[in-house]
Amino acid sequence: MTMNLLLLVFILQCCLVASLYHPLDPLNPNEIDRTRLIIQNSSLGNLPNLTFHFVDLEEPEKGDVLKWLSSSEQNKSIPPRHAKVVIRVRRETHELIVDLATGTITSDRLYSGHGYPPLAFIELFRASKLPLRYPKFIESIMKRGLNLSQVSCVPFTVGWYGQNVTKRALRITCFYRGGSVNVFARPIEGVSMLVDVDSMQITMYTDRFKAPLPKAEGTDFRSKKQPRSIASNVSDSGFTVDGHRVRWANWDFHVAFDARAGITISTASIFDAKVKKFRRVLYRGHVSETFVPYMDPTSDWYFRTFMDIGEFGFGRSADTLQPLVDCPANAFYLDGYVTGADGQAQKMPNVICIFERYSGDIAWRHTEINVPGKVIRSGEPEISLVVRMVATVGNYDYVLDWEFKKSGSIKVGVDLTGILEMKATSYTNNHQITEEVYGTLVTENTIAVNHDHFLTYYLDLDVDGDGNSFVKAKQQTARVPAFNAPSPRKSYWTVVRETAKTEAEARIQLGLEPADLLIANPNKKTRLGNQVGYRLITGQPVNSLLSDDDYPQIRNAYTKYQVWVTAYNKSERWAGGFYADRNRGEEGLAVWTRRNRAIENKDIVLWYIVGFHHIPYQEDFPVMPALHGGFELRPANFFESNPLLRQE
Repeated sequence: MTMNLLLLVFILQCCLVASLYHPLDPLNPNEIDRTRLIIQNSSLGNLPNLTFHFVDLEEPEKGDVLKWLSSSEQNKSIPPRHAKVVIRVRRETHELIVDLATGTITSDRLYSGHGYPPLAFIELFRASKLPLRYPKFIESIMKRGLNLSQVSCVPFTVGWYGQNVTKRALRITCFYRGGSVNVFARPIEGVSMLVDVDSMQITMYTDRFKAPLPKAEGTDFRSKKQPRSIASNVSDSGFTVDGHRVRWANWDFHVAFDARAGITISTASIFDAKVKKFRRVLYRGHVSETFVPYMDPTSDWYFRTFMDIGEFGFGRSADTLQPLVDCPANAFYLDGYVTGADGQAQKMPNVICIFERYSGDIAWRHTEINVPGKVIRSGEPEISLVVRMVATVGNYDYVLDWEFKKSGSIKVGVDLTGILEMKATSYTNNHQITEEVYGTLVTENTIAVNHDHFLTYYLDLDVDGDGNSFVKAKQQTARVPAFNAPSPRKSYWTVVRETAKTEAEARIQLGLEPADLLIANPNKKTRLGNQVGYRLITGQPVNSLLSDDDYPQIRNAYTKYQVWVTAYNKSERWAGGFYADRNRGEEGLAVWTRRNRAIENKDIVLWYIVGFHHIPYQEDFPVMPALHGGFELRPANFFESNPLLRQE
């Protein structure tokens, strides 16, 4: 028996090594299932009700990855593969490190802090079915004259509001389909339930009031148009995908699918034709956390302050992409794998697409009329490479793009679409409303509630190396000196550069003063003596308007600033803390930076928050047209001149 097991381990090891291309490749199905077997064969496997909540690659040391990348050996060895696993058993949370090569658990730590791991899909599913068998709920449905078979219930996380002791819990809200496929458009107002997740029982039930059920007419969100191929997209012959490695034009990067973050871009470097070598830009980038607080403080709504990535996971919420709708005809698709509550690998087909895009934009152009006898026109179209996924988290759909440009820019975009969260009301016209309703009347008997979206991005930039600094190039008004008599001008603006020495100096609320924000490498200069760098071009400045003492804000204190810079620490990736569900704000970006670490000429991480204050409008009903936000990472004295002119 022992020999057979050893033989199986050896075979699996050979398969694992043969299938790996990059140290940051996500765990493959064999590795996920092997992780499950190792845990089930340990003492933990004998305990009842063991559930898997997080299984991911235990990220190798950055130095080891960079050493592997820089090695010229043909058969270079991959750093040892380990899995980081979070399980729940006996109402306790265990953090495990599993050595996939030796088949052993090298670390088993009992987590004793506040907060809980992401909810498993099976837990959400089971909780959603509890009301349909609950006598009090069935009675409430009958009193409203509704058909129980047409009821759908949705579990929501509950946050934390000062309690000393918390349990894993969900609030259940129910909706009536009855003639509509738009589940969220017909809320059954006034009924609410609290579920203890570990016991999977309803522990609180309220039926406080009745409100008119919004009508089904006009709620269908399905398109009646047939998708068609868009001719402006170029062919897919311009890029290659080898495992998780993507090569296109002058870019070479690694793309992975993560159950928590979704798309993860790693080890992105760009070829500099002038020096004939690839130069490092981004070691690792992904969405770190979302914060979606609704602005209705009433008893049925106050708890709706979601942290989607930490509570559910963007990767686990990823949708199979629709050809010609989500991605154009020339797209290449990648599958992803997540881990179920039972520890088994679950395939998620076509969750990432990669495609070249030409949308009619211009990369650069110029017309010169000052050459005698000539009119010289030249330019190039903007052709870029897009990596995309869509996460559907309940009612909202997030379209996440990473767009690579030949100019060296990386544009990161997010489009919000989907269905608004709405509540039933007796109002049918705006003139009837004489009280605070916390939103907009978008159709008869329906209020769409005001809310925010904050998406925090983790950006471990290594601009031409890992010795980087954060520079604020402030534009300040200056007076023309009196001795400069020939000039009739009175003022101009000049650039005052400030290099942040500590994390506190790099924390920024945008919009207060004009400045270019740069990640610069003080150890590398152009031939003209300028520091090599990349510039953060921000979007609309949006920060949280909640008061500092409000419990959701305590848990997401980092949303008061749009830009943060931290000293690199492999364990600091999740802005709201690793255990987001019901946490108390005792871990995360705002807490880590209290140490005020040195960040000048160090390995640093840039954090940027894309924010939206969303006042709903009637055009957002029954389905919301995409609302765009994002930012750009753009070369700033990184090249000696415009790299587009050196492209072959």
